[in-house]
Amino acid sequence: MKKTLSQYNQIVTICRDIFVKKMKDYGSSWRILRAESVTDQIYIKAQRIQSIEQKKTQMIGDDIRSEFIGIVNYSIIGLIQLEANDGLPVNLEPDQALSLYNSHFDRVRALMQAKNHDYGEAWRSMRISSFTDLILMKIYRTKQIEDHLGQTMVSEGIDANYMDMINYAIFALIKIDFKD
Repeated sequence: MKKTLSQYNQIVTICRDIFVKKMKDYGSSWRILRAESVTDQIYIKAQRIQSIEQKKTQMIGDDIRSEFIGIVNYSIIGLIQLEANDGLPVNLEPDQALSLYNSHFDRVRALMQAKNHDYGEAWRSMRISSFTDLILMKIYRTKQIEDHLGQTMVSEGIDANYMDMINYAIFALIKIDFKD
């Protein structure tokens, strides 16, 4: 578990660095997105990964690694948007955006540690393509919940699905970056 936490934190640092750089380039323009649009952005990235995995070729230079990073960051944005209230401005200060980003990552990391304990690091035996498929399944679940205006009968909510997508994408990134 110590190895997993170290690798996980290294991937979080990479994702956070991209988020900070994009904040410098674009500001918090993502704040204008509705939750459904965030989910669709994640869908586009996951669908592209699956398409590349199945075709074994790609025509655009961005690799699947950058798409998994995008899934992580858009899922964090989704969590921020879910919690955002009318008091949260569209134009966030970079420090405020980063603080929100970090606080959500703390929750997601805690969830990973709890599940990893219970599942005994089963993810390490999984294929990257399985993470892609699981992310797509979580996206379809999220879209269904969104279509029901966030209401579920027995299932977890949108936030839980975003958190799982983050952890699946980070596990894929660990497998890509560390190859162990």
